[in-house]
Amino acid sequence: MNQSTTTASAAGSAVMPAPPPFTLRLVIGLLGVLIASLCSGLNDRVTDIALADVRGALSISTDQGSWLIGAYQAAEVSAMMLAPWFAMTFSLRRFTVAVTLAFLLLAAILPYAPNLPVFIALRAVQGVFGGALPPLLMTSALRFMPPQYKLYGLSAYALTATFGPNLATSLAAIWTDYVGWEWVFWQVIPPCLLAAAMIGYGLPQDPLRFERFRQMDFVGMLTGPAGISLLVLALQQGERLDWFNSPMITLMFFAALALLTIFLVNEWHHPLPLFKLQMLRRHNLAHGLITLFGLMFLFLSGSALPSSYMEQVGGFRAVQVGPLALTIGLPQLLLAPLVAFVLTMRWVDSRWVLACGLGLVAGSCYWGTHITSVWARDNFYLIQIMQAIGQPMAVLPILMSATSVVQPPEGPFASAMFNTTRGLGSVMGSSLLAVFVSHREQFHSNILLNHAGSVSYLLSQPYGGDSSFLAPLNGNGAAISTEVITQFSKGVKQQALVLGLADTYMAIIGLALLLVILAAILPKRAYPPQSLARRS
Repeated sequence: MNQSTTTASAAGSAVMPAPPPFTLRLVIGLLGVLIASLCSGLNDRVTDIALADVRGALSISTDQGSWLIGAYQAAEVSAMMLAPWFAMTFSLRRFTVAVTLAFLLLAAILPYAPNLPVFIALRAVQGVFGGALPPLLMTSALRFMPPQYKLYGLSAYALTATFGPNLATSLAAIWTDYVGWEWVFWQVIPPCLLAAAMIGYGLPQDPLRFERFRQMDFVGMLTGPAGISLLVLALQQGERLDWFNSPMITLMFFAALALLTIFLVNEWHHPLPLFKLQMLRRHNLAHGLITLFGLMFLFLSGSALPSSYMEQVGGFRAVQVGPLALTIGLPQLLLAPLVAFVLTMRWVDSRWVLACGLGLVAGSCYWGTHITSVWARDNFYLIQIMQAIGQPMAVLPILMSATSVVQPPEGPFASAMFNTTRGLGSVMGSSLLAVFVSHREQFHSNILLNHAGSVSYLLSQPYGGDSSFLAPLNGNGAAISTEVITQFSKGVKQQALVLGLADTYMAIIGLALLLVILAAILPKRAYPPQSLARRS
């Protein structure tokens, strides 16, 4: 261990307060942090789903609307890097209450923004406060939960990845169809007010630690958030601006690469870094970060892919897609603590639970490869049920294994790395999945059209007006009608999308199998926290 690592450990452990007694009051405070964190995730996802209605209300274009999402996500991920450091400095209770109140205040004033630039700026600032909340939940769970309850605390954190995102579709439909677009932003106000009161009442108050500013990681705080923000924006805007054919995307990508390189070099040598990179020598932590990043891709197979099919092929609206997402979301309230209970059994190897969870996700994707253009919502329920069971079985073993090698003073470092990885994985997963589906759709569209063009009767069958398939051309090569041409084009596009989605499901199966192999090679067996506490 080098000198900088030793200094950082000493700096953390010397001022780490003793854990308070685990009382009902503390439980109330922790539940407040959970509610605030769920509101953060819902605010991001609901706004994304309801973007068309927001754009319509604000009279802005698709291109302009994309910056509303991009600005928030860039600020959100960058804040995940910084939040644990500031929480340790200003005290966890004080900082969490302040962030929660600022988050809801911005939600209250966003619909009244006078113009688009102000709206985007306010949305980015809200992203800073929203992104700070999930790391604070993990930090609180690692610090305050006794060993016998720690896995249940981590299961609450897992809800932000499995429960919240799958609740968003139904909420977006309710606000836009029945209440008003403003509630896309205002929805977080009542629960955040409750959360702030619960946090202020329940969490213990630590002293201010302004001495940490003497070792403040200025270089890391400048280069890390700036680099990650540029990378997120490049990923989020890349497909729209044609990737490296755009000077803006090229500049943002290489600037992000340079800044993040400086950040990582600086973090390795800094005495009190944001990321304690030396912790990555622990196989369980490194495996946890890699697998968590991959899970952000895998979980899109239970949300993004069915939604794409239902909306673009089936013509469903968000209010009709919502029940499908709830099939995954609502069971998490029971399944997450149930999986945590299973993991508390010393004879259960968490690596096998992880493999089973990944296997269920892969199995649901195998069923998805059989997708056809006649599928309806009912055809997806088996996929969703397998996802509902598999997702917590995949997330919780990772959290258990990774945190088993993290000492209490290192909790903020682990929280910063975990949440930044998760945030970046979510953005990258959504962007790259959309690119993959789009490219496979174009590929299959070309194949279908080339085939139709090479087989003449597919384009010029005799038309009697009662056929379910309408060939677009007469025998002499002239178009039957504009309506028939449009219907033929729509049919080709739908079939190409269906084939593209089937290819995407197959690719996700491959990723799941790679993660299973990685789980068999990299991590060591982790035992439940309470059994380790008894042995020590």
